Amino acid sequence: MARRVLVVDDEKTIVKGISFSLKQDNMEVDTAFDGEEAVEKAREGDYDIILLDVMLPKLSGFDACQAIREFSDVPIIMLTAKGDDMDKILGLEYGADDYITKPFNILEVKARIKAIMRRIEKNSDSSGARKLLVKGALKMDLENRRIYIYEHEINLTAREFDVLELLAKNPNKIYSRMDLLNLIWGKDYPGDERTVDVHIRRLREKIEESPSNPRYVHTKWGVGYYFAG
Repeated sequence: MARRVLVVDDEKTIVKGISFSLKQDNMEVDTAFDGEEAVEKAREGDYDIILLDVMLPKLSGFDACQAIREFSDVPIIMLTAKGDDMDKILGLEYGADDYITKPFNILEVKARIKAIMRRIEKNSDSSGARKLLVKGALKMDLENRRIYIYEHEINLTAREFDVLELLAKNPNKIYSRMDLLNLIWGKDYPGDERTVDVHIRRLREKIEESPSNPRYVHTKWGVGYYFAG
């Protein structure tokens, strides 16, 4: 089945270029040119991934990302200004899974999309006999990539789910930030370790009753993170 991608940017030449290249890889591409249109299409469409520019009219990419996260866990890659670290961190804080800096090589864009898709497919295919993980009030449906706390579904991003799944499948094993960056984002990922910290913080805010005193995802100071078995 062809992957469905929503490309959002107010620069039509960029949208046209990305769309053309993705279609060459047999992906189905839909487009939007402002934040409000992006949210509307994300709500109505069934996309596998969204490429979302930060600087958009009507609704910024950050606000659009946050709005989409209220109803969908579709992977979102933010397109940010070159060298603007604040845009990268804010994008992750608002719920993005990844970011690419402009100007970018279209081969990098396609590589990031394929990496996220492979990760999701691998996790779905390898769930095997352990399709359900339960720890206290936390329940992970690995096959359908859904999380519940006290039977209430929690909306995680694709990356947040990947981090939690890796930790939960290996209870009490400590992973350094670099371990997690390599295992979840890939060894060629150009981002830094702050990416991991942002995702852990957002994950705790969603699944922990007291994020400052976590029950599930713990910190081994100076070493890394682990899931309490």
